[in-house]
Amino acid sequence: MKKLFITDLDHTFLHSNQQVSKFSEQIWNEKSEHALLSVATARSFSKTQEFLKNLKLNHPLILLDGAMVATPEKKLISLNTLTKELSNAIIQESSSFGIYPYVIALNNKESLDESFDIPPILNRYQKFLIEEHYTSDKRIVHKDKIEGADDTLKLVYMGEESLLRPLSIHLKKVFGKQIEVKLSPENYMKCYFLTILHPLSDKAHALIKVHEYLNRDIKDTTVFGDSINDIAMFKLAGNAIAVANALDEVKREANVILKENNDEDAVAKYLQQHIKN
Repeated sequence: MKKLFITDLDHTFLHSNQQVSKFSEQIWNEKSEHALLSVATARSFSKTQEFLKNLKLNHPLILLDGAMVATPEKKLISLNTLTKELSNAIIQESSSFGIYPYVIALNNKESLDESFDIPPILNRYQKFLIEEHYTSDKRIVHKDKIEGADDTLKLVYMGEESLLRPLSIHLKKVFGKQIEVKLSPENYMKCYFLTILHPLSDKAHALIKVHEYLNRDIKDTTVFGDSINDIAMFKLAGNAIAVANALDEVKREANVILKENNDEDAVAKYLQQHIKN
């Protein structure tokens, strides 16, 4: 039986320029004939398809930190979203800290169309991200007032750790088990991301859904990652592999720590060596 390999994208499989190298593309497409290859990413369906347009994608994708699991053909397997009421309450609480989130929402469950709503007040990190990476993104909607949606996939804050860590603690205290809170550093922008999700929206819960769909044993699965949102998945999978540039917290949960980083095609080199033709 073919084994399952699932990799994170940013800082793990993608190079730092947010592209798949020709080498990784070649190895992925070659090894996809001999193993089940997929991804588990914080990225949306549309961005994942954009990044991986030259790769053979035949198996369920874990998207938006685990809020969504869908096939490349847009068949929805699992979805966990925040309600509009809860999202608005979170936004209201965070406003007292002087920061507002991006709101990423699902607009259509058949087409998997998303919206990426931008608040009217942006800090320098938020502004830089939008101007550098999302100016031509068709999902972007600039709002006069930022609000939740009926199917809010996640709320995303960017800023200094000194602001976001107290905010994360406050939101956990106020909303408890109603939400999943993930705070992690963004090394390339030298800031932090704070992501608020449905409590079942993590890569571990999504990985279980993938195994149920594919009728595979978790013990036979290998996962790759670098950041905080990969840790729960690492604890669940049979084989957890951290790239060389992974956070120390992630490396502590890994079975294997690769010598190569994402810019050195760490994942592709592992696949090349461990998947037999």
